[in-house]
Amino acid sequence: MPPRLTCSAHSSVGRALLRTTTSSTRVPILLVQNAAKITSRQYATAGSPMPLSALRLPDNYIPPTQPPSARRPEERKAQLLRSYTALLRSTPLMLFFQHNNLTAVEWAAVRRELRAALVEVPSPVAGPDGSVPVDISSSIELQVLRTRMFSIACKIVDYFKPEDQVEKSNAYTHDLSKTAYESIKEATVDESSTYGQINPLIMGPVAAVTFPSVSPVHLAAVLKILSPSPPAFPAPTRRKSPGYHDPIAQSGFQKLILVGGRIEGKAFDNDGVKWVGGIQGGLDGLRAQLVSLLQNAGLGLTTALEGHSKGLWLALEGRRTQLEEESNGGKEGNAENETNV
Repeated sequence: MPPRLTCSAHSSVGRALLRTTTSSTRVPILLVQNAAKITSRQYATAGSPMPLSALRLPDNYIPPTQPPSARRPEERKAQLLRSYTALLRSTPLMLFFQHNNLTAVEWAAVRRELRAALVEVPSPVAGPDGSVPVDISSSIELQVLRTRMFSIACKIVDYFKPEDQVEKSNAYTHDLSKTAYESIKEATVDESSTYGQINPLIMGPVAAVTFPSVSPVHLAAVLKILSPSPPAFPAPTRRKSPGYHDPIAQSGFQKLILVGGRIEGKAFDNDGVKWVGGIQGGLDGLRAQLVSLLQNAGLGLTTALEGHSKGLWLALEGRRTQLEEESNGGKEGNAENETNV
């Protein structure tokens, strides 16, 4: 059997704790003494030591990655406003729809049918030079807008021109700068401007369909789904698209109302949007119609000018013939008179 310990467990634990306590109290004292000895030593330096105050950044320091804003950080939506201004500058075609209490399931059904309709749009063909246009079907999106922020973004895009602010002392001319804030605050809204025509449309709950380029074919496909109007834009049949006639999808479509659009920086009403969507052959067809119109106008002008010149030539030629006949007739008469004499 192992030998028994003569001391009790209670006394052993007490002595162990006492040793731990004494060792822990001695070490800091030793470290403090060593630190005092180290700090008391003097070393040769090249110059005077730099004060800690020189390492601090100035109070008015502005990091280059975060330029100053005219709005307080807790009162603005910087990223949302910048995304809206970038969207307005880079998106040539936008459709605005008012929506009324659509549920998440109805939004999912609407987006599903919209994607299915865009997939059915035929792919663009190669042009005469061999270049193939980019298919924009996957880039067309339906998103819900924050109308207040979107209205401010529209005003910034229409009334704030950074190139006109170069001569001012303020070096910051971004969309969140004080210069932009003062420009839109002092701007006089013209009802005939794009902002003056779009601002009344973006009241209440509004959703937008954004197109990366102006494509009448894709616009017609979107109108057939979200705002059908036969015979130009008929809704898909039940056999061709059974999901479109689903009760949930139909409930969502009935809560969407087309109120207008923004095309190439100009405001369009419903009739204007449908006119753009009804262009046959897309932009290529519109260019062909323009070329044909110019050719016909040139041909008509040429014909008119040729007709007037021909008429003038015939009149002068007839007058010349008449004068020649008169002169010849006078000579013949004089010759007869002399012969009779």
